[in-house]
Amino acid sequence: MTEQSSPPRVSFDPAEMETGAFYRVLNSVVVPRPIAWVCSRSAEGVHNLAPHSFYTVACVDPPVVQFTSVGRKDSLRNVEDSGEFTISLAPEALFEQVNATATDFPPDQSEAEHTGVTLEPSDRVATMRVAQSPVTLECTLHATLRLGDSTVVFGRVVHVSAWESAVRDGRPRIEELQPLARLGGNEWSTIGEVKEIRRIPYRSWTEDPDIGDRLRGG
Repeated sequence: MTEQSSPPRVSFDPAEMETGAFYRVLNSVVVPRPIAWVCSRSAEGVHNLAPHSFYTVACVDPPVVQFTSVGRKDSLRNVEDSGEFTISLAPEALFEQVNATATDFPPDQSEAEHTGVTLEPSDRVATMRVAQSPVTLECTLHATLRLGDSTVVFGRVVHVSAWESAVRDGRPRIEELQPLARLGGNEWSTIGEVKEIRRIPYRSWTEDPDIGDRLRGG
């Protein structure tokens, strides 16, 4: 008899499922996802504000972040036209406003005005930032990459500004930022319990066999 190494599993095969159904599965697995609250400026000068949960750091040197536009949304068109954008952290205090800025308003209308979000001038780019957000990345367009129905936008980070009250020991602190994150379906999350642990250098691993024994349950 073959020993079962894990509980019974359910299989999800993208080749056998509708795209939307598999997308819902994928979104429920790749969690939690940070939110890029992207502000962009149209050729007519209208500032668009939209949350994008396919978002991460792409490169350290030079500093580059990326977010994905599923389909050709206002954020993507504006960034391609202007060559710049800002990403403000989506704080828990603005949960309802962040969600509401995902509404498909027409391109000539400002989500910030509709939802009561205050925008203010940025330091290095012409695109505005969210005044009520504790930290904002100001970016210039580095490149875009088309993948099927989506486009990955890479932004060169040219400036970061954070509330003074949110910075300690040279970096913004998570307990002051209180970021929102996306889960599956209509589910969101907050930071909850924060755990801290140091990485184990190989030298420590070899000098202390108890490390491996403890992790293996010995």
